[in-house]
Amino acid sequence: MATAVHRNASLSVVSCGGFVLVGFGGGAEIQALLFAVFLALYVVTVLGNLTMIVVITLDARLHSPMYFFLKNLSFVDLCLSSIIVPNALANIFSSSKAITFAGCATQFFFFSLLAATEAVLLAVMAYDRFMAICNPLRYPVTMCPMTCARLVLGTFCVGCLNSIVQTSLTFQLPFCSSNRIDYYFCDVPPLLRLACADTALNELVMFGICGFIIVCTVLVVIISYGYITVTILRMHSASGRHKVFSTCGSHMTAVCLFYGTGFVIYGQPGGVTSMEQGKMVSIFYTLVIPMFNPLIYSLRNKDVKDALRRLGQRHSLVKESGWCHHQKLC
Repeated sequence: MATAVHRNASLSVVSCGGFVLVGFGGGAEIQALLFAVFLALYVVTVLGNLTMIVVITLDARLHSPMYFFLKNLSFVDLCLSSIIVPNALANIFSSSKAITFAGCATQFFFFSLLAATEAVLLAVMAYDRFMAICNPLRYPVTMCPMTCARLVLGTFCVGCLNSIVQTSLTFQLPFCSSNRIDYYFCDVPPLLRLACADTALNELVMFGICGFIIVCTVLVVIISYGYITVTILRMHSASGRHKVFSTCGSHMTAVCLFYGTGFVIYGQPGGVTSMEQGKMVSIFYTLVIPMFNPLIYSLRNKDVKDALRRLGQRHSLVKESGWCHHQKLC
């Protein structure tokens, strides 16, 4: 394996040879079961998020700020799973399980970008609900299309800044102890374990940035929903309260799932105690949460269910008209 001298005179055995993603242990039967489960979850994730994107794009009644943010959330979830799961599936039956140094850095860059983007986007969605429920008269002006586009762009900018800092600090380390990553994708905690240099600065930066993002976004969510709760309790209409609780309940479910798993690994010093625990937790935010988000928002949202029904009826009418036209020609 080719080697390269790091600037601090340490040897890096990974610079040209790349890494090996160990993945999950177990025999052939366990690996086959993992492949089937991962594939099924990924297919549901892709279909669910693509459906949300298509339905919100095609149905004019869903062209509002809330669904604009939801469409972007589906896009982020779809991309987040797609940069991790296909490679993990390919590695399950691969004999080498290899990933190049550049490939590992690229995967980590986009994973870090999308994870931070989703964290901030969930806070933006909470702010949107606050404006819609607590300031309905100002809502159309405050959350105009230009403002919504800027907010989404801002979430991606925060994610990109986080990713640039994390990636540059992580991949300038010398990895001379081993090239075997005890994980199923390239992430900070397992990579830091391979470094043969002091990683205190990296851990401090990871804790600082991730902790700052989590604390700030959680504060936005808590304050927004605090005001929303007070407003709901003042409502005289039971049906109005039920509709608001239904919409906000979907968002709070998504927020708790995402922030909870993110905090376990990145938001506290030391993170999880073992890589096996880390793998289990990371499955949630790389696969389970992206799969559940469209289900949460569609099953608990009457507008989305109505839009799906209208899209299905439109598709049936198109098929029937095409069949009738074919019969006339015959």
